[in-house]
Formats: sequence, structure tokens, C-alpha cells
Amino acid sequence: MKLKYVLSAMAVLVFMMLAGCQGETEKTSGTKSKEGGTATIQFWHSLGGKNGEFMDQLIKRFNDSQDEVKVVGTFQGAYDETSTKLQQSISASTGPDVTMLERSYVQQFAESEVLEDMTPYLKESGLKKGDFTKGLMGHSTFNDKLVSLPLNRSTPILHVNKTILDEKGLKVPTTWDELNEVANALVVKEGDKVTRYGLTMPYDTWYPIAMISQSKGTYFNKDKTSIGFEKNDVGVKVFQYLKDMQKTGALYYPPAQDSGNIVNQMFAAGKVPLMFQSTGVIGDISQNTDFEYVTAFLPKNKIHATPTGGGNVAMLAGSENKEAAWKFIDFMMEDPKGLQQFIVETGYLPFTEKMVNSKEIQDLWAKEPNKKTAYDQLKYAVDNNKSVVWPETMHEFFSAIEAIMYDDEEIEPTLNQFKGEVERILSES
Repeated sequence: MKLKYVLSAMAVLVFMMLAGCQGETEKTSGTKSKEGGTATIQFWHSLGGKNGEFMDQLIKRFNDSQDEVKVVGTFQGAYDETSTKLQQSISASTGPDVTMLERSYVQQFAESEVLEDMTPYLKESGLKKGDFTKGLMGHSTFNDKLVSLPLNRSTPILHVNKTILDEKGLKVPTTWDELNEVANALVVKEGDKVTRYGLTMPYDTWYPIAMISQSKGTYFNKDKTSIGFEKNDVGVKVFQYLKDMQKTGALYYPPAQDSGNIVNQMFAAGKVPLMFQSTGVIGDISQNTDFEYVTAFLPKNKIHATPTGGGNVAMLAGSENKEAAWKFIDFMMEDPKGLQQFIVETGYLPFTEKMVNSKEIQDLWAKEPNKKTAYDQLKYAVDNNKSVVWPETMHEFFSAIEAIMYDDEEIEPTLNQFKGEVERILSES
């Protein structure tokens, strides 16, 4: 896993060096293909599995709706992998016209001036920035340019096997104290072997950052010179909370490789009744479980808080098919058969007032209230890791999480080492 991040970080550095050598107006990517009056554009995304099938269906709906533009969608791997491939393709002038970007990577690409300012396209379509949900637009603008728009946006939420909680006479936890109590009460052991855990979550920075925010800490400090969760030992307390639960079996922390699928399978099999996971898995869980399944806000510590996540969509500045590219993006934003239908199918967040008020979304929430939880939780959304160097520091944070959660390294020295790396990166940026 570490090797993956090392390779990714190297690609980032190469990309930044190459981008820095390019003039502002020089093309960095793009394709040009018109056959029989039809423009063909390339769209890269990061959705595999069931959600990938839903994305393929969206692309087909667009292609079937008109004959001026044909979209070729390509799954490029997870967010990190897509980002790395995009960096390499831009450097080689072989990039796509439209791409999905995990929202925390947007600033890095925007700083390298390889993303198109979509402001005039948005205006021409009659859309306004105010039409989009505020809590999901934190990574859409850079230097007053509109460089991306929401696509498959999400927040982490608490997924609950309520059948098991009811059997034990337990309530859905709403605070950290309740979470600790309920998770421990759910543990089942045969001898020394744990056969049922209490809580699980994927190996990801998302969940510790949520817990740091819930403890009134921030990822970066106010001046962006260091980390912001050293004050009052917020970071130490977050990881001590997790380690204490891990030692009793109340927390199942999965292997790093494919951790998202592993925890989903554990939850679906009833081996862990509580799970921190993206709202994007609701559709899949709902279809593949036979117990009473509910979703809830992440339990609060000092306050309620949640990061946002998921992907945005961006147009490459080097594309030679920008009008065609926007036609596809506009379809996704405005047509009920675009992302609105995709959201109904997957459980990702609606992100325009038009979508939220649509009969389809309102009917969906009435029928499946689990899919409304994350939208309601947006009032507590915090984007405290917004920085062009976030991706680089993220790799260091992954290393710290690995050391603490897998290797049982002492928490405070590990976080101090991480702090030093962050300060070095920030000082060189």
C-alpha cells in the first residue's frame, strides 16, 4: 500500500514540474474526433462495481438522447489511480476531454492551469453557482474560476444493522460515549476469537478527519504552517479512542488493501453491526441485506461535524471538443436523466435545488429515508483539508494511520513525526 502512495506522490511531483514548465495557453491534453458530424469525447471516471454500471447507464442515456456528441467513458481505477493517470496523460498530451476528480485533488490540478474555467459555459446554460448546494461547492472554484462541479458527492455516515441492535436492546449511538458503549456491547467472542465486532470503517483518512473535526480540531492550522489537531491533544485523543476500541474487539480495522469492500461485506454478513462508510454504498447495501438497515449521522464528540467527499467533474483546458464536453456536463447537471437519475440509483447526494425539489428525489426520500441522512447532515459539513498540498500530506497521514492502527506504534511520537513532514511540505510549497 505504501508503494502505491509513493508512486502516486512521484507522479504528482513529475506533473507539477512539467505543468510548471508550460505556458498558460499551451495545450496540455485533448482529443479531436468527429465522424459523420458526431464529436466523440473521452470521459474518465473512478466508479467500478455496481456504481460503475450506473455510470455506464448514464453515459448511454446521454448518447441515446442526441446524435451530436458521443461520450466514451473509461473506468481508470480508484480516485488516486485516476489522478495519477490524469497527471501522466496531461504531460503526454493524451488526456481526456472530461474527467472525474476526487474533490481534494481539484486545487492541485487547478493550480497547474490544466482545468477549463466553466464560468461562461455555466452562464450560457442559464445556471448559477447559487443553484448548487453550498456545502458541496468548497472545491469548485480556484482563483475565482469555476474549475469543477459536483458529480458523485457524499459524506461519511453511520450505517446500522438495527435488527442486531434491537435484539440486544441497544439504541443507535449519537455520541462518542454512546458509540463506545454500544460497540463494546455488540462484541461476541468464542474463547479469545472475536466472531462479531461492534464498529468498522475503511482504511482512509476521511474518518479520522471527521473525528478530529468533531473534537473541534482542524487538519491544518489557521496559518497553514502545520497541522491543526495538535492543540489540546485532539489527534492523540482521536487515535487513543480508536485503539482502545480496537483492543477490545469493539472496532474491526480492516486490511488496507480493498478495505472498503471488506467492511461492506462484513457489515452485510452481520459480522459488524455499525459501520462508518460513504453514503454512496446505500444502494448496494439495501439490495443485498435482509436485516433492518438504517442510516444515521456520525456520532458527535464536542460537536457534530463531517467532511465531504466523492468526485467532481472537470473539463480539461487542453480539450479540442469543449462545446461537446460541456454538452455532456450540462446533461449531467440539468437533465432529469443525467446525474439526478444516477443519484436516485446510487444514494449519492443531490447537489442542486432543482434536484432536491424534484418529484423523483422527494419520492425517493419518502420511500427510502436512509438516502436523506447524508443530505441532512450537510449542515455540519466542514472542508478543513482544503489546500493544494493536501494530496501530498495525505500520503503522510496514511503512513501515520498505518503505523498506529496496524503496527501499534505509539500515538504521540507518530503524530509528531507526521507533523514534521507536514511542516516540511508546507514550507516548501
